[in-house]
Amino acid sequence: MRPPGLRDVAAQAGVSVKTVSNVVNGTGRVTDATRARVEAAVAALGYRPNVAARNLRRGRTGVITLALPDLTAPYFAELADAMIRVAEPRSLTVLIDQTQGSLERELRTFRGELLQQSDGLVFSPLAMPAEELARRTEGVPLVLLGEHVPSGLHDRVVVDNRAAAALATRHLISLGRQSIAAIGPQPRGSHPTSQLRLDSFRQTLAEHGMSVEPAMLAPVESFHRADGAQAMNRLLSHRPRPDAVFCFNDLLALGAMRAAHDHGLRVPEDIAVIGFDGIEEGAFSTPTLSTITLDKRQIAEAALALLASRTETPDLPARTVTVDHRLAVRASTGGPSVPHRVSGLETVW
Repeated sequence: MRPPGLRDVAAQAGVSVKTVSNVVNGTGRVTDATRARVEAAVAALGYRPNVAARNLRRGRTGVITLALPDLTAPYFAELADAMIRVAEPRSLTVLIDQTQGSLERELRTFRGELLQQSDGLVFSPLAMPAEELARRTEGVPLVLLGEHVPSGLHDRVVVDNRAAAALATRHLISLGRQSIAAIGPQPRGSHPTSQLRLDSFRQTLAEHGMSVEPAMLAPVESFHRADGAQAMNRLLSHRPRPDAVFCFNDLLALGAMRAAHDHGLRVPEDIAVIGFDGIEEGAFSTPTLSTITLDKRQIAEAALALLASRTETPDLPARTVTVDHRLAVRASTGGPSVPHRVSGLETVW
């Protein structure tokens, strides 16, 4: 009995052979519903493309490199998981490189021998100067995650950090909070994401007739739990204390809530806390964490689609894809304390 082929999958899914090829190879535009039907047909029939032969014909390895700063940070770990899940039905292997946010390591990834094994690079830089990224004009296809390079230079997948931070800030204002602090500012120019969130936080408060006292801004060296706890301790040493805090990521928020508890304060009654990123841990903290959730699967799908089209058509103009975000209101700002269910990495309320 012959193994199933593209035509068999197409007949099972009720689509064209070209559509099946697009899904399997990660090329072209396919709706989520159609992709799901094709992937279900692939699984039902046990279809397995001859990856080695296909890559040999195309002169490719079937491997992409995903370079992330810190896999101990849940956001990046969840993003890596999403990338692997999205790559698998496309017969792609994801090689993960942890740069630790070090300029030396980022440069080594960017220029190094590792890329000789790869058909493309998805890269989330922290330390690398924009001019170094902008200088790159050739090599394997590149997709950047974040705002480190102006649009028009390289393909990018970004979050609208201004809009998302404004959404978080407006939520705290809507609760009637009068003294709203921010945990996460960093030296200007050192972290574009932090600066965008800070600028939007300030602007949104100003639009509502509220000012930001310098004492209500708690800078951090990094975005980890301990930094959030230390920053909250500093905020709580001032009078008057804040009655709400916008933390620039969820780990900062989790650390901040622990510090508030150690000070004998109740969250959200005494101080409301909201984070950013939507990591799974926040759905199970006590209290559960309100946050701006980012669609990590959408990030992965957008990055791989950009790589695939860049591989097929190298001369395309640089493109920017902005992924979705939404507000998840949980117990740390007065919302429900228990998620209805958890599906994969997405908590459903």
